[in-house]
Amino acid sequence: MKLVIAAAILSSVIALDDGLARTPPMGWMSWERFLCNVDCETYPDSCISEDLYKRTADLMASEGYLDAGYDHVNIDDCWSTFERDPVTNEQVADPDRFPSGIKSLAGYVHDKGLKLGLYSDIGTKTCGGYIGMQDNLELDANTFASWDIDMLKVDGCYQDTDMMGQTYPELSRALNATGRPIIYSCSWPAYLDPDYGEANDGEVLKELAEICHLWRNWDDIRDDWGSVSSVIDFWKRNSTDDPFIQVAGPGHWNDPDQLMIGDNGLSHSEERSQFALWAIFAAPLIMSNDLAHISKESKEILLNKEIIAVDQDPAGHQGSLVWSSEGSGDGDAYGGETRVWSRLLNDGSYAVVLQSTHSMGTATKVKLESSMLEGWGEGVKFTARDLYAHEDLGEFEGEMVAEVWPSDVEMFIVDIV
Repeated sequence: MKLVIAAAILSSVIALDDGLARTPPMGWMSWERFLCNVDCETYPDSCISEDLYKRTADLMASEGYLDAGYDHVNIDDCWSTFERDPVTNEQVADPDRFPSGIKSLAGYVHDKGLKLGLYSDIGTKTCGGYIGMQDNLELDANTFASWDIDMLKVDGCYQDTDMMGQTYPELSRALNATGRPIIYSCSWPAYLDPDYGEANDGEVLKELAEICHLWRNWDDIRDDWGSVSSVIDFWKRNSTDDPFIQVAGPGHWNDPDQLMIGDNGLSHSEERSQFALWAIFAAPLIMSNDLAHISKESKEILLNKEIIAVDQDPAGHQGSLVWSSEGSGDGDAYGGETRVWSRLLNDGSYAVVLQSTHSMGTATKVKLESSMLEGWGEGVKFTARDLYAHEDLGEFEGEMVAEVWPSDVEMFIVDIV
C-alpha cells in the first residue's frame, strides 16, 4: 500500500486552492436520522425521497438555519436505482422516490438560497448496496456536475483500500475537470484501521489535503453519548504539532461526522458538549435530524451564532486538548475526567472549552490557567466571554474557574487585556 500512496503523491498535480470550503462546511444530511428508509408507502414523511429534501430545504430557509450559515442540504445513500442506465451507463435517481430527478431537486434547493449535496461510493457499490463509482469516475463526475450539485460525499465500501490511493485522487481530478465548483468529501482514512491514515507522519492525511476538501477520519457516529464520546476521545490530541491537527485548515478539514443535536439520544448537556467541541475541532457542522420535530432547546444550541463563529473562524486552526485530570492526580474515583480544550482564533484570542466527562455527581470546578494557552505564560490578565450565556465575565489574572456539570461543558472566548 505504501507504494500506491507514494505513487499517488508523486503524480498528484492537484492542490485544492480552488476557493471552496475555506471554512468548515455547514448544513444538513439525511443519513443518521433517516438512514436508508425507502418504504415511502409505509413511511411517506421519512423515506429517502425528493419530498424529504424539499421539506428540509423549506425549513432551513424559513427557520433561521440558513441565516446562521447552514447552507447545504445533503442527500446520503439509497437515492439511486440499483442499475445504471442501459443506454448512457449513467447513474439514475429512483424514479418513484425522485420523480423530478436530481437536477430538478437541485434547482428547488438553489431557489431557496441553499446548495445540494449528493452521496456516492468509490467502490463497486455504496454501503447500502446501490450503484458505486468504480470504473466510472469520470462519467459520474460529469453526470453529477450536469445535475448542478454543490457537494459530493464519497464513501469507501466495496473497494480494496490498496486502490484508494489511486481512485480518490483520480476522482478529484475528474471533478475539477468538470469546471463546476463541487466540495469533495472523502472517506479514505476511515477505512484504514488501525492507523486511520496517520501512519508515516500522516502520509495519507497530507495527500487528502491536496485532493479533498474534507474527509471522514473514523467510525460512523450514532445517536448516543457513548458514540459521540468515542469520537471526542479520538480527537483528543494534546499538541498542535500532531500531524492530525496540522493537516487541517482552510479548504481541507478533518470531519468527526454529523451533529446529533435535535435527535433522541443525547441529553441537553451532551448536545451542548458536542456543539462546543465540534467548534473547537474546526469541524464541519452537518446536522442530521428532523427539523420539523426539534425542541426549542436543541434549536437554540444549533443557532448559537457565537459558537458558530468559532467554528467558522477564518484562520482555520484545529484546536487541541491542553489539560486533563487523567493522570494528574485530580481524577474522579467514580470514573470520568475534567478537560480543558483550546483553539487559537484569527484575532489572537482563544476559544476555550471546559469539559466534564463524569457521568454522575454534581458540578466540578474546572480551572483554566493562562499558562495552558500557547504564548501566554503565567499570571496573564485576560477577559472572558461566556458563549452559552452570551455575557462578558470581566477580567481575570492568571486563572479562572467554572463549575461544569457531568457530561457538560462551558465555553468561553478569552483574550489578553
